[in-house]
Amino acid sequence: MDTVPPAHPENPTSHPVFGRQPPIVIGLMGGIASGKTAVAGLFTAHGLRHIDADRIAREVTMRPAVLAAIGRRFGTAVIAADGSLDRVALAARVFSDPTARHDLEALTHPPIRAAILAALQQARQAGASVLLDAPLLLEGGLIDQCDEVVFVDAAEAVRRARARARGWADDELARREAAQASLAVKMARATTTIHNDGDLADTARQVAAALARWATAPDPDR
Repeated sequence: MDTVPPAHPENPTSHPVFGRQPPIVIGLMGGIASGKTAVAGLFTAHGLRHIDADRIAREVTMRPAVLAAIGRRFGTAVIAADGSLDRVALAARVFSDPTARHDLEALTHPPIRAAILAALQQARQAGASVLLDAPLLLEGGLIDQCDEVVFVDAAEAVRRARARARGWADDELARREAAQASLAVKMARATTTIHNDGDLADTARQVAAALARWATAPDPDR
C-alpha cells in the first residue's frame, strides 16, 4: 500500500482537472470522524464525479415504500411528526442492537446498492472518473467496483475530538466503529493512505499527488 508523501506544487491551491481516460473509480473509506467529507471535497475539486452513499441512503429512506417498511419494523418512534425518518432515533436503536442493525440493512442496503451501481454505470457511460464515498465500501462489497481505494487516516485522539465537536458522547465513536470492519482491515485493503491529521493544505497536497500518479498509471483492465 502506498503512503502518499506531501507534494509541493508551485501553487498548492490550484486544482488541475483529473481527466484520465479510460476513467477510473476511486473508493474512499476510513475511520469515523477521520475527515472523509473534507477529503472527498478535495477529490471532487479536481473534477471527479462524487457518488455519496450517505446522500443516496437519505434519498432511499425517503421513498414511501422503504419508509413504511422501516416504520413497520421499528415502530412509530423512528418516524418524525412530519412523517419523515427520525435518523437520530433510528441510529440509537440500530447501533446498540446488532439484530436491529441487520434488519435495517436488509431493508435498505439492496435499494442503496442498486442506486449506487446505477450511478456508476451513468458515470462510465459519460467517461467520468468517480469518487465512490461509501462508509460500508468494504462490508457491502462495493470495493470490487473500485480501481483504487483511499484510506483516510487520522489519529484516534484527533477523531475523538472531532466526534465530540459533533456533540457525540465519548463512547459513541467506538460504538459506531464496532458496526464496521476494523480500521486495520480497511487499511489493508486500501491502495493509498491519505493522512488527515494536519492542516487542509497538507491533505490537499496528498490528494493532488495521488491523482497525479493515477493519471499516468496503466489502464487497470489491460
